[in-house]
Amino acid sequence: MPKAAGIDLGTTNSVIAAMVDGHPTVVPSAEGARTTPSVVAFTPEGERLVGQLARRQAILNPKGTIYSAKRFIGRRHDEVSSELNAVTYDVVGGPDGVVRFPVGGKQYAPEEISALVLRKLADDAGKFLGERVTEAVITVPAYFNDAQRHATRDAGRIAGLEVMRIINEPTAAALAYGLDKKGNETVLVFDLGGGTFDVSILDVGDGVVEVRATSGDGHLGGDDFDRRIVDHLADEFRRDNGIDLRQDPQALQRLFEAAEKAKVELSSVTQTTINLPFVTADASGPKHLNTTLMRSTFEQLIADQLERCEGPMRQAMSDAKITADDIDEVILVGGSTRIPAVQSLVRRLTGGKDPNMTVNPDEVVAIGAAIQAGVLKGEVEDVVLLDVTPLSLGLETLGGVMTKTLERNTTIPARRTETFSTAEDGQTAVDVVVLQGEREKASDNRTLGRFRLENIRPAPRGEPQVEVTFDVDANGILNVSARDKDTGAEQRITISETTNLDQGEIERMIRDAEQHSNEDARVRMCIDARNELDSVTYQVEKRLNELGGSVPEHERARAQMLVDDARQAIKEEAPVDRIRSLTAELQQIYHGLAATASAAGAGAGPGGAQEPRPTGGEDVIDAEFTTDE
Repeated sequence: MPKAAGIDLGTTNSVIAAMVDGHPTVVPSAEGARTTPSVVAFTPEGERLVGQLARRQAILNPKGTIYSAKRFIGRRHDEVSSELNAVTYDVVGGPDGVVRFPVGGKQYAPEEISALVLRKLADDAGKFLGERVTEAVITVPAYFNDAQRHATRDAGRIAGLEVMRIINEPTAAALAYGLDKKGNETVLVFDLGGGTFDVSILDVGDGVVEVRATSGDGHLGGDDFDRRIVDHLADEFRRDNGIDLRQDPQALQRLFEAAEKAKVELSSVTQTTINLPFVTADASGPKHLNTTLMRSTFEQLIADQLERCEGPMRQAMSDAKITADDIDEVILVGGSTRIPAVQSLVRRLTGGKDPNMTVNPDEVVAIGAAIQAGVLKGEVEDVVLLDVTPLSLGLETLGGVMTKTLERNTTIPARRTETFSTAEDGQTAVDVVVLQGEREKASDNRTLGRFRLENIRPAPRGEPQVEVTFDVDANGILNVSARDKDTGAEQRITISETTNLDQGEIERMIRDAEQHSNEDARVRMCIDARNELDSVTYQVEKRLNELGGSVPEHERARAQMLVDDARQAIKEEAPVDRIRSLTAELQQIYHGLAATASAAGAGAGPGGAQEPRPTGGEDVIDAEFTTDE
């Protein structure tokens, strides 16, 4: 049976977990790491790299490398101008003003980039688990709006996954933490990742995880801290050398990598050295950046950004009607919570409580998502998840104001019906404008969608009765319907166009993803075949050298000819059939050489151990050679 997984699709790194023998287990990537960088690269040769491989080549290919795409998923270009300083690549407005990443003459939507990351996670997990991963629970920041949730679901579809549920990241973290809690506890989840910040108050215990309140800032995270370090280093370098490194894409990419490394190191040491040799050059020669960054300096650089965490913290506690004394546990989620200044802030705002450090902040969200996937698949019992809608939902009414129908922090799934009327005499139709946000003025909130209800009976204003129903499902996704109680005329809408991508474009992306998946499989097959040929060629050459003159001249000549042909085929990237043919011939040569060695008394080691049979590829383990990635 296909496996279901839980995926933490992160701004900086992503994690996938699944239920293994009844326990949620983080699945390592193909590179052996427990986290996968949320990075995608398009090389000049036309290759697509995802994860660690994409991150490694970012310095040499900054314009072709995309990261932090999650910051822009489900958003329009005019909404993200304030965040463009957190990335080093260009972002443009595509059709209808949606965000696009221009690379190599093409434009990619954030959903496409996220889908590539999701596909790699699922493929790596499938290889590890021994069965395909086709279903997933995907987490999103609690403060993601309806458009961003839809876009995340679309990214899963483009990746070829059935998205079973979209759940909030803090809720998933609490689910992982509270699985074995018998008594009831009030838990505060402080989630500060690469691009978003959430804080949630939850009641956990007896297999029930109930969200009481959530708040946050969708534009705050570790990327912003990195930018502060980058600006600090660039300003110092410009003062000393008169050169602004931010104008050089490769130098800027090196600065960002150095800034992230320094940020991580300053969580465990009080100062760190940043050394970037040959970072740029001018007429006088090459220039080097070599400086020391103190933890105290870093904390000063990000002090105002940390202060932005206080408002959502206090808002969440106020909405949940609790004080710091009512909090039993504080759970930290996201890599940025390892920063000592962040932990000090949490202690101060929670009345001196030390955060619970028994959960890994990088993995706890994926583990919680895996548990929810297990619940939906029937692998986990006696667990109930009660989430909330993070922002209020309502309609635009007379005077351009927002009338709220579903208040924020309403437990979902939820259904609310309100009755409205007409604004003018004889009005036979009404425009229903669906809004999301907390502002009083309709134009200050996000418009999720609009539709028109017609065939209303003409009557004096205020007399017709129009019932408007808001229905939010367990994924936090909204359906709205309007019905004239007198005539029975009804109109409904699923708020789906807020993904910014129309259905035709999503279907095209799905087809492209499948096509590229097949291409990627063929490329991998060719690479594996070349690696196998290279391994067998190495073994034959090694054996020829060991046996020396004991090999008949005609056999040596034929073996050497095949070795030369193999080297040439690898260099020219010959067709896979040619590669496999040479591999088979060289394996036969190797077996013949092994027989010659045995006859000469050289085929066995101490105790008569038999010579290993070369198979190449992943099955060959030889301490004398490695493959550089």
